[in-house]
Amino acid sequence: MEHKEYNGWYNYETWVTALWMGNDQSSYHYWQETAQETLKNTKAEKPLTKRERATMALADQLKEEYEELAPELEGVYSDLLNAAMSEINWHEIAQHQIEDIS
Repeated sequence: MEHKEYNGWYNYETWVTALWMGNDQSSYHYWQETAQETLKNTKAEKPLTKRERATMALADQLKEEYEELAPELEGVYSDLLNAAMSEINWHEIAQHQIEDIS
């Protein structure tokens, strides 16, 4: 299935997640600091550059933390939330975070 780009992002789910991250002041500052720390503590390892490895690490952390914050739902609501969460392109969001601090 092809993705449907939305407002310059991979899809709606990715765009809306990035939007909320950027519009909430505490979330924005938290992820900016996290991106800075991740980039600072990452080393290049061939064939990937330092930025590429930091982006991958940050994407994993984003996904993990957002999944932990998801509410416990049942039935159709759980399925819908899980489906939407699985569509988020965490790598794209992490890439933007790393680019913003560089």
